[in-house]
Amino acid sequence: MIDVSKKTTNAVRISAEKYKAFQNGVKNILSLKEIIKNGLSQNISELAEIIFGGAVILDASDIHIEPEEREARVRIRIDGVLQDVIAINKDVYQNLLSRIKLLSELKLNIADRPQDGRFTILISGDSVENSVEIRTSTLPSEYGESIVLRVLNPKSLISLEALGLRKDLYSLFKKEIKKPNGMIIVTGPTGAGKTTTLYAFLKEIHKPEIKIITIEDPIEYHLQGVSQTQVAPEKKYDFASGLKSIMRQDPDVILVGEIRDLETAEIALQAALTGHLVFTTLHTNDAAGTITRLISLGAKAINIGPALNMAIAQRLVRKVCPKCLREKVISGIDFKKIKDGLSNLPKTADSPQLTATTKIPEPNLKGCNYCNFTGYKGRVGIFEAILADDEMENFILKNPSIASLKKEAIEKGMTTMLQDGFIKVLRGITTIEEVERMAGE
Repeated sequence: MIDVSKKTTNAVRISAEKYKAFQNGVKNILSLKEIIKNGLSQNISELAEIIFGGAVILDASDIHIEPEEREARVRIRIDGVLQDVIAINKDVYQNLLSRIKLLSELKLNIADRPQDGRFTILISGDSVENSVEIRTSTLPSEYGESIVLRVLNPKSLISLEALGLRKDLYSLFKKEIKKPNGMIIVTGPTGAGKTTTLYAFLKEIHKPEIKIITIEDPIEYHLQGVSQTQVAPEKKYDFASGLKSIMRQDPDVILVGEIRDLETAEIALQAALTGHLVFTTLHTNDAAGTITRLISLGAKAINIGPALNMAIAQRLVRKVCPKCLREKVISGIDFKKIKDGLSNLPKTADSPQLTATTKIPEPNLKGCNYCNFTGYKGRVGIFEAILADDEMENFILKNPSIASLKKEAIEKGMTTMLQDGFIKVLRGITTIEEVERMAGE
């Protein structure tokens, strides 16, 4: 969490005493439900504080409030999975909607089109006031406006060491992010942890003699010592125009929140080719799809090859709960599945030995209080990375298909996301079911 030095007008302030009471009372989804039930008789501001505070304590990434015909459901997303909390009546829902809109500086009289805003939860501590940003999205639906609140808790900002990288991948990432120029692209769907990875890179390389500028949509977390800017389409400040302006600010490192169009792609590639280190994200299914996606946007392969240092793909898998972990001797089916999956694994990947008596975690469907009765607690990344060395650069010039590029990368020693997931299964971190859910069979 960060120290908030400026006054925030659109903020919910939770006193140290109240937050302490939340911490003592909110142990899991069930206890949060009971506290919300008891809070339904209080004023709407108190109820909102209970929902927000409970979500922060349970490390939720999102709060969903979804109107239905007779009531509205409150759900929170923990470790990437939505869980029901409570159903509230329509009157409470309408009051809660108005309260959230007021906090987020949204127009109360507009209900027929989407709106976006944000507000801050300020939590009083012993010596500083800690801040959690909330990003608000409303969407018209059949029975009212659906609300999604994205919880941007600064404690989600982690170091490179905490990403859950294998030793070989950690060494590779550390080496590549310290290069003076080139482009590193992190790919994956929404919610795959791309921003967390990029911020971990920035935290690793940040030092006074390096000028780092970002352009984001929006700024999710505030990083000390980094110049962060946010796109503002209404002011004609988008990724492309912002990147042009950033180039005139003499940066060493540039973070571009996402490449969405050809103009942004071309400017970012030119920045990487002219002495800048560029971090960015792209929506593709795997690392091999990065090059094809850039080409489909209109970028030229002759620029992509020399500019690209590394393409990373990632997903987040849930970790087994350490309190209620159960292990089993690997079954014949799972043994064959992992053995076949790791058959071409490079020696550098450092995988535990697989035998017929190997024990692996199994899903604990009952779970416990600590993990909200899911059997899982927390998440970790599974990764694959294509290193754009001279051979790969020449291969990119041939404008290869995704399949042939992936094959080439594997032959050159790339460990796939599925393989990285299987290694984490053998290390007792997650389950086969979880890896297959996120990375496919």
